[in-house]
Amino acid sequence: MAGDTGKLGFGMMRLPKKLARTDIKQTSQMVDEFLDAGFTYFDTAYVYVGSEEATRKALVSRHPRDSFTVATKVYPKVAPTAKAAKGQLGTSLKRLGTDYIDYFLLHSITDSDYERYDQLGLWDFAAERKAAGVVRHVGFSFHGGPQVLDRVLTQHPETEFVQLQLNYADWENPRVQSRANYEVARAHGKPIVVMEPVKGGNLANPPAKVKALFDAANPQASYASWAIRFAASLDGVLSVLSGMSNLEQMRDNLAYMRDFQPLSADEMRVIRQAQKLMGAATRIECTACGYCLEGCPQQIDIPRVFEAMNERLDGQLEAAQRHYERAVEGGGLAGDCIACGACENVCTQNLPIVDDLALCAKAFGK
Repeated sequence: MAGDTGKLGFGMMRLPKKLARTDIKQTSQMVDEFLDAGFTYFDTAYVYVGSEEATRKALVSRHPRDSFTVATKVYPKVAPTAKAAKGQLGTSLKRLGTDYIDYFLLHSITDSDYERYDQLGLWDFAAERKAAGVVRHVGFSFHGGPQVLDRVLTQHPETEFVQLQLNYADWENPRVQSRANYEVARAHGKPIVVMEPVKGGNLANPPAKVKALFDAANPQASYASWAIRFAASLDGVLSVLSGMSNLEQMRDNLAYMRDFQPLSADEMRVIRQAQKLMGAATRIECTACGYCLEGCPQQIDIPRVFEAMNERLDGQLEAAQRHYERAVEGGGLAGDCIACGACENVCTQNLPIVDDLALCAKAFGK
């Protein structure tokens, strides 16, 4: 593997916006401060709309190539053929404006489709591209269970790293199985890149009881800092990706990650209490990745509808109603769902989206 990248990675999926477009000026400033703090790992993907181009403008075209590392991903779910899937790498290289990728991932392997990556020849393709020097390290991101993860790592020992969803809220979540997947990856000796450490921003704004717990333990610490430091404290972690959307979030992360200290025993006891409280909380655990949007025939903005529902579950009834009204402007209502299941087929959290939309429709009256 490459040298030390620093424990914090810059997830380029949720970049700042200006007039519905990526704010390149602010992104560039964020990139500069990230590099100045000694971090080098930038994560993007072929399927993240506009992200690779923004990475070129804010990072690749402005800094020496040996001063940073870039990760990108091939996503066969949007490719009709093996040729199309393999062609994504060439497109990514052009978008990024670089002739090699430091960390190349097979994107979003799940229990139901892991065999397709072999069928399309993507493992052999990645090995060929590595031998040619086009990619430096090969890994995959995973959204399945520990049995399949063990099978994939056993069948492909050439894997150099694994990207997993790890956060304190999902540590024992039966749908995500963070702890079990982490233990499988470590049993195979694989370094881990952590995704969703703040669970799509949910852990930056946890339920009120969790906020009170953290405030009592350390009123100066941000809620996001507890989540990111938890993930970074795990053994074998190469980088913890944070999808920072503005300078304020960047500076908050840098404040406690520049001179990173693992969680103390007392802090871990606080985390365990938070886990118990989160287990009792009733929320829709959507991370707003947006994968469900493209295939919805009713054009329902599912992540925003669920965000409004979570506000309602937190007791913010009026704010939730206003949020819901904005979420359905120009698109479908929660009650317009026809239960086709297209959203559930691509949900990285394995959520019962159809059932949850029915609950939202009932709660909001449409």
